[in-house]
Amino acid sequence: MKDRSKVIFGNAISRADYQKALNSKQSFIKKFGDDSNVNYPAVIRRNKYIGESLGVYDVRVGFGETPENPAIPFDTDKSVIVGNIRMGFGHYRISMAMASAAKSLGYTPYWMDLNSFPETTCTKVISAQNDLYSLGSRISQKSKAFNKVVWEPINYEGFRKLSYNASDQKNAELMAPVFRNVPKDIPVIGTHVWPAQAALHAGMKYVVNAIPDNWPMALHLAEGSLHTVQTYSSYLGYRTLNGMAGEKVLHPMPENSLLYTGHYIDHEIVSNIEADCERRLARYRNKEPMRFLLTIGGAGAQQELFEAIIRHLMPEIRSKRAALYVNVGDYRNVWDELVRRVGGLQEVATEHFGNWDDTTAFCSAALDGPVEGVHAFWHENIFEAVYSTNLLMRSCDVLVTKPSELAFYPVPKLFIKRIGGHERWGAIHSAEIGDGTIECRDKEHILQMLDLFQASDAMLRSMCDCIVRNKQDGVYDGAYKVVKAAFNLRNK
Repeated sequence: MKDRSKVIFGNAISRADYQKALNSKQSFIKKFGDDSNVNYPAVIRRNKYIGESLGVYDVRVGFGETPENPAIPFDTDKSVIVGNIRMGFGHYRISMAMASAAKSLGYTPYWMDLNSFPETTCTKVISAQNDLYSLGSRISQKSKAFNKVVWEPINYEGFRKLSYNASDQKNAELMAPVFRNVPKDIPVIGTHVWPAQAALHAGMKYVVNAIPDNWPMALHLAEGSLHTVQTYSSYLGYRTLNGMAGEKVLHPMPENSLLYTGHYIDHEIVSNIEADCERRLARYRNKEPMRFLLTIGGAGAQQELFEAIIRHLMPEIRSKRAALYVNVGDYRNVWDELVRRVGGLQEVATEHFGNWDDTTAFCSAALDGPVEGVHAFWHENIFEAVYSTNLLMRSCDVLVTKPSELAFYPVPKLFIKRIGGHERWGAIHSAEIGDGTIECRDKEHILQMLDLFQASDAMLRSMCDCIVRNKQDGVYDGAYKVVKAAFNLRNK
């Protein structure tokens, strides 16, 4: 196993920072053990949640073949592994885009969630860090002091430093065993850096590291992989490793290690952009309720802002000038609290809870049919919790979201307060290409923007026009290009 923590793209890591990386790995070994010599079996299973819609199969590690459930052989010719982790919803959403694009291009997507193998050290390490990140996200929304002094600096500058990548690379050595019995010539697309790093440590030959967001950070580096980015500004930031060692000018990334692709978007959404935008404008012309989609992220934060938005829209909903989708993901408690706090919400709401057939039927009917009132969505399973938003956004008029990965989706967007400084650049990019608003960081500016959307069709029309034009320019073709790049690595 190559030591990728001492030198990163030709830039030597200090002795002190390298020792910190070693200490970090040893700390996890002390807590969770070291299974580097365990020979975990790996089998293929049909994904029972998105297997039919996206053609997805799961890579199951630690689960052997049984007579009742025989293993499906790995397809080493036309398959691609989408490596991910359950840390927030954004990385899962990128994975779904990759799977959708792979299926549309004739490949079979293998879903490999490194946070789903409970007996492995890999999953234990990821779960511990995921729990810590989710806690920090929630605290940051309740404490301005914590957000200013701790959370924003960590997400903005802490994760930016090469020294952080050195520790991550060392920790990722503990994740490599889950790839031991996966055929090494199947291309891997990591939608979080840890699956990409783990795949490289395990000897996978063709690895693409699909980088999220629009703020270059050393956190996302996996030397040895092809790094893909969604914006040109990210490309320049990563190429020069800008700011990753303070003011020091660093040795740049090699040209063949980095590729601009555009936004990572599902085939089903990209292929319907023109029709969906025309539907939005037609609904406004026909004086139908303007449809707003509110979506809770994987950390479950920002409930108070949701409450203010819903309360503000309630008169418009009752008078049928607005309609509302609320997807609380897998956080049922968020919806229960909203109902408790917002008077009259329960009376105008239809709950689509835990029934995937009901959700998909609603999303299909809403494309061309009428929608009134409030429609709430909750699914215990994370696949359904995340993918509900992807289905709902096609029939919504305005997506109301923090500027996370949803900032890159081709739907008119109203951006509410970010969680972590790195997210601000998603809103800036979206506003500059015309498919979203600026970031509205307090309740008053959010409500003002809601009113502007309803006052006339100017903002909606402008965003729809930009979305169609961006599609023509290939801005939303990133997922297709990533999948093609993964197979190009193998075909060289």
